Amino acid sequence: MDGILALWKERGMTSHDCVFKLRKILKTKKIGHGGTLDPDVDGILPICIGKGTKVIEFMQDSGKVYSGEITVGYTTTTEDASGEKVEVMPINTPFTNAEIDAAMKTMEGEITQIPPMYSAVKVNGKRLYEYARAGLTVERPKRKAMIKSFRRTSEPTFDEKAKTQNWRFEVACGKGTYVRTLAVDTGKKLGVPAHMSDLTRLESGGLKVSQSLTLAQVADAVENQTILEYILPIEYGIAAFHKVNIDDKIWQQVKNGMRLSPTAFGLEKVPSEPIALYYAGKVVALYESNSKEKNKLKPLKMLRTEV
Repeated sequence: MDGILALWKERGMTSHDCVFKLRKILKTKKIGHGGTLDPDVDGILPICIGKGTKVIEFMQDSGKVYSGEITVGYTTTTEDASGEKVEVMPINTPFTNAEIDAAMKTMEGEITQIPPMYSAVKVNGKRLYEYARAGLTVERPKRKAMIKSFRRTSEPTFDEKAKTQNWRFEVACGKGTYVRTLAVDTGKKLGVPAHMSDLTRLESGGLKVSQSLTLAQVADAVENQTILEYILPIEYGIAAFHKVNIDDKIWQQVKNGMRLSPTAFGLEKVPSEPIALYYAGKVVALYESNSKEKNKLKPLKMLRTEV
């Protein structure tokens, strides 16, 4: 079995838990996921099976869409609802829609984020969450993130008793974005502590909610022998790449990992982005520019040696 499955990860499970269970359900060891989801977060988890595991890295590089909730009035150790309160500032006068929308608008485009202490980023060979669990704080490296859109999707709700305010949002973002930190930084724009109080991933690696199955549904599909209806071809994982069809002669050269000129692929010049090579209707390799040879492309990833 080779391909890609859109799994709906339910809350309370790690991404690794899902892979572990799927290996048993699908009776295959070669399974990986294309982008970790925290246990408290549900949503789309791309699953790559068999030869599909070769495109995991490219699915992780693609954009993602999330739906969530921001609560202002306090922040937490983990920047989400699972952490302990660390800074509290009662909201006595709720923010207007215009104030909230203006603050969120400033977060669009390329922004700089400081990863949360409870994250897997490595500093001096250790994960940040390892320092956090030991009660230590270390200087964290700044990272660039691309926010394509960030908008409010509900009317804000003001809790007069708790002195907090919250609203729903939807964000389309690039690889490596910390949505928790996006929520916290939105609060900073408003001058108050904030955290991400809810999150669901709606899209990842080009996969959408409408395509997804829960673990229970995957198990049922296996039992009913309909699982192949839900397994997408590995071509789905590299759909964003420019497609180039090759003939028998070029296929023999590509199969041997040869470096080739752009004219071999019908191109006038070396492309700035990798290209996907298709032979007999199936993707066989990804090629990219070769810095050591000015007018040549080299293999980035061989996906098939037989068609």
